[in-house]
Amino acid sequence: MREITRNFGLVTTFRILVDQDRRHLAAMLNQHARMNPPVLIVPLLASEYTLPENQPVFNNILSHLSRAEYLDHIIFGLDQACASEMQLLRDLIARHRINKAIIQWNDGPVFGNIYRMLSDAGMVPAESGKGKNIFLGIGIALALQAKAVGILDADIRSFDCIQLDRLLYPVVVHNYDFSKAFYTRISNRRLYGRVKRLLMDPLLLALKTKFIESKDKKMLGLIDFLLQFDYQLSGEVAFRSDLLKKMRFATNWGAEIFTLIEVYRKASSAAQVDFSIEPFDHKHQTVSEDDLSKGLTRMAVDIVTTLMNALVQGEGLDLSEAFFRDLLTIYMGVTDKLTKMYSDESMFNDLDYDWDDEEYLARNVFGACILHAGDILTAQTTDTDRLLRLANSYPQFKPCLEAGLAKAILSVELELKRSVFETPHTASWERVCHKMPEINDVLIEAIRV
Repeated sequence: MREITRNFGLVTTFRILVDQDRRHLAAMLNQHARMNPPVLIVPLLASEYTLPENQPVFNNILSHLSRAEYLDHIIFGLDQACASEMQLLRDLIARHRINKAIIQWNDGPVFGNIYRMLSDAGMVPAESGKGKNIFLGIGIALALQAKAVGILDADIRSFDCIQLDRLLYPVVVHNYDFSKAFYTRISNRRLYGRVKRLLMDPLLLALKTKFIESKDKKMLGLIDFLLQFDYQLSGEVAFRSDLLKKMRFATNWGAEIFTLIEVYRKASSAAQVDFSIEPFDHKHQTVSEDDLSKGLTRMAVDIVTTLMNALVQGEGLDLSEAFFRDLLTIYMGVTDKLTKMYSDESMFNDLDYDWDDEEYLARNVFGACILHAGDILTAQTTDTDRLLRLANSYPQFKPCLEAGLAKAILSVELELKRSVFETPHTASWERVCHKMPEINDVLIEAIRV
């Protein structure tokens, strides 16, 4: 267990140092769960158990969840499902003998009406998605008087119940406000986690370099906090309910970074947990250079805009074209060093590594996303001439900006402007309960239907 001191305070890292017997962690969780009953939220799409290629993954998750006796409830937040698909999920849960399961059928009449109530009250954005799914699941967990809440994705190909034990251990046993998983992403003998390795880390390191040069300690506090996490973009997290009531949640691809920023500002203790001793694998996003609204490209833009928005609103960062020009130059230098490092590390582990592909992704795709986010933040208008000017000013981005991406940028410009100046997010449940004092009764009644 390693403790690191930063402006935030103490962030504890729980590493797997020896082979762990699950009974050791499960026994402690069972003991402490009597006073701190944990609830698990599993957001999922119907396709994650109806498509033949996904069924073995989901059945393995259900099989392992059935062993987590310390869980008070498991909430399955189900999106994009018809009535028959909802019933299929119910049957699968029963087949695996999972007790105290709740199906939060978001497309059904009961929870659909609750979403409308929340939207009419201005508590959630109108657009549906994973962020809103998790937000409502949190509301249900709090209404059930959960003391700790975990969130687990439904597409983890290498899931084992001891991973959940590790995630919840700091929060349930040691009363940390927040716990986040980290792991190594390897699939088909290649390193993955590309957005984290080739965008998130070099962007944070570039920002740190700039803020050290300007001696801006206020900015460095948040950047140092984010850099402490081995995997900032993991979706496996756990919270104490006292913190969770105050948290807001982003509903775009910047959700994980937004959550860490909320933790930085509102938590008093945080931990990260070594999730898996083996390489961790779940669904991979595709690179979509010609469509800014899909895959890793959209994720990258949302992450950059969410982070920059937080620095502007919370830390008072003054953005300019010169700032982004300098940032991009530093980012390029950092990615050059990191791609060599990953090449060396892959060779050390006898993994395949396509240096050219990773360099292209970092410099041309993610670099173009940083450039575009900066241009939106610092420009009053957007037109084809401006995009062509960008392509001419930065020749390395020309293929990405001209080969269909420019047209895609124009088509989503208004949506991106909204995400830059105000990251789409929910209200906190503390705020919801203040404005809608009847909401807990409504949620309890909903899960009884």
